[in-house]
Amino acid sequence: MSILLVILGFILLVIGGEFLVRSSVALSFKFNISKMVIGMTVVSFATSAPELLVSLQAALLGSPAIAINNVVGSNIANIGLVLGVTAMVGTISVDRSFYRLNWPVMMVFSILLYYFLWNDKVLSAIEGAVLFIGLLVFLFVLIKISKKDAVPEEVDDTLAIVSNFKIILWLLIGALALYFGSEWLVEGAKEIARSIGVSEAVIGVSLIAIGTSVPELAASVIAAAKQEKAISLGNLIGSNIFNIGSVLGLTSLVKSIPVTEPQILTNDLIWMLGFAAVLIPLMLLPKRFQISRLKGFFLVLGYGVFMVVIFTMK
Repeated sequence: MSILLVILGFILLVIGGEFLVRSSVALSFKFNISKMVIGMTVVSFATSAPELLVSLQAALLGSPAIAINNVVGSNIANIGLVLGVTAMVGTISVDRSFYRLNWPVMMVFSILLYYFLWNDKVLSAIEGAVLFIGLLVFLFVLIKISKKDAVPEEVDDTLAIVSNFKIILWLLIGALALYFGSEWLVEGAKEIARSIGVSEAVIGVSLIAIGTSVPELAASVIAAAKQEKAISLGNLIGSNIFNIGSVLGLTSLVKSIPVTEPQILTNDLIWMLGFAAVLIPLMLLPKRFQISRLKGFFLVLGYGVFMVVIFTMK
C-alpha cells in the first residue's frame, strides 16, 4: 500500500506541477508581464511547487528529516544524476553566467543552509526569511543581467490566449493534485522507511529526491537527444538555488524545521556541498567550459557512490 501511495503521489505531483506552471504563465500574460520575467520568476516558482508542498507537508506531519532531505537530495540529484546523464547523452557548454553569478550564488546558499542548520540544529523562521529574501535579490540581479544580455525568451506563446475559465480550472486541478500528491508521497515514504528499517532522512534524500527530479531528468535528456540549445547548466543551478531559497525558506517561515537525524549534518549536506563545489574543477579540465560525456559519467558514478553510502551507513 505504501508503494502505491508513493507512486500515486509522484504522478499527482507531476500533474499538479504541470497545471500550476500553465495557469501561472497564462495568468502572468493577463497582467502583461514580459516573457523573460515570466520565465525567470513565475515558471521557476511554479516548478518548485511540488518540492515546496512535499517539504511543507513533511514539516507539518512531524517529519522534518524528509522536509530537509527532499531539498538536499534534489540538489545532489540535479548535479550528479540529471546533469551527469544529460552530459552523457550530449556535451553541455558552459556559459559565462555560470561562474560569474549562478555557481557562486549556489555555493553561498548551500553554505548558508549548512551554517543555519549546524549552528543551532534548526532552520528558524528568521533564517528562512534570510534565504527567501536572498532568492528575491538573486532574481532581481538575474533579470537585470538578462535584459542587458538579451537572453532568448522560452515561454509558450499559446498560453497568452487562454480563457479565464481555463486558468481557474487549471489552478484548481494543480492545487488539488499538489496537495494530495504531497500528502500521499510523505505518508507512503514514512511507511516505507519504517518497513525496510531505514531512517526518514535516507528516504528523503534518495526515493523522494529522485522522484521529484525525474521530470527534469526526462526533459533534459530529451532536449539533449534532439540537440536543442535549451539545455542550460544555469537552469539546473538555478533550480538548486530555488530549492534552498523558496522551498526551505518558505517552509521554515510556516514552521521551523529541526534537525532530528545527525547524518543530515555529518553526511548528506557534506555531499551536497561536494557536488556543488566539484563543478568548478570540472569546468577547468579539458575540454574547458564543457561538460563532456566522460565528465558526465564521473558525475553519475559519484551519485552512485553517494547512494551506496547512504544506504549502508549505520
